[in-house]
Amino acid sequence: MNWNFAIPRPDVGLGVSDLVDIVATALLVYYLLVLIRGTRAVPIILGIAVLLGLFALANTFHLLVLATILQFALLGTAVTLPIVFQPELRRFLEQIGRGGLIARPEAIDDVQQLEDAIATLAQAAIILSRQRTGALIAIEGATGLREFVESGTRLDARLSLELLLSLFVPKSPLHDGAAIVKGNQIEAAGCFLPLSENVVTESHLGTRHRAAIGLSEQTDAVVLVISEQTGAISVARTGKLSRELDDEGRLRSVLLACCRASRGRRPQRPRRILFGRRIAKAERKAGELANPSA
Repeated sequence: MNWNFAIPRPDVGLGVSDLVDIVATALLVYYLLVLIRGTRAVPIILGIAVLLGLFALANTFHLLVLATILQFALLGTAVTLPIVFQPELRRFLEQIGRGGLIARPEAIDDVQQLEDAIATLAQAAIILSRQRTGALIAIEGATGLREFVESGTRLDARLSLELLLSLFVPKSPLHDGAAIVKGNQIEAAGCFLPLSENVVTESHLGTRHRAAIGLSEQTDAVVLVISEQTGAISVARTGKLSRELDDEGRLRSVLLACCRASRGRRPQRPRRILFGRRIAKAERKAGELANPSA
C-alpha cells in the first residue's frame, strides 16, 4: 500500500488582479506622500510612528502600564486625525472629485486665454512692485471661490492691465482686499480671504501673505502677492509660498506652471508669451491714477 501523501503547494504566482492591486496601492501611497510633502502633516506622521514604535516595544517587553497609556494615546490620536489633517484631506478629495490626479490636455483656446491672462497679471505685478504698491490677486482654479467673491464687491469685468492697476491705487476703497480672477475676467475685488495659521513662526510675513497662504491651503487657487513694504512678488499655491519672483520671465513661468497644475492639465502645445511693451505706458497711467492732481 502506498502511503505517500502529496502535500499541496501554495500557489505563489501573481495574477493580473494582483498586479493591478499592487500598482493601484503604490499610486495611492505616492499621491498621499506628494500631498503631505512639505506640510505640517509630515512631523505629525513621524510622531505617530514614534508612538507606534514605543507601543510595540512596550508589548514586547511586557510593560503593561506604558502599553496601556500608549494605547489610549493612539486611540485619541486616531480620533483627532480627521481634524488635524482637514486641509490635506479636503485638498485630496477635491483633486479626486475634479479628476486632478490625471493630467488632461488643454484646448488651444484655453491655453491662449490662460497665457494672455498670465501676461496681463505679470505686467501688473511688475508695475505694482516697482511702485511699492501692495496687491493680492487670487486666480481661481477648478475649485470655485464664490464664498470669497460674495465677501467683496462684484465686478464681472474683463481682465485688463489698466483695471488691475486702478484697483490697487493706494487709499482706494478696494485697495486692501483681494481681487479674484477667473479666466479672463475679474469677478470681484476687495474680497476677504482666510488667514493661514501655519505661518505663526514667520513674523515677517504680513496679512496679505497669510491670506494668500490661507486661501491656497483651502482651495486650489493660485494667489499672487506684492508686498507693500519691499515690493517683493510672491506666489502661493497648496499652502506654499514661492518668493523672489521679481524677474519677469521667472514670474511668468511660475504662474503658468502653478495655474496648469491647479487645473490638473498639461499644455497641448507651447506658446511663447510676449509682454513688456506696454509697461512704460501703463506705468505712466498708473502714476496718473495714483496722483490725479499732478
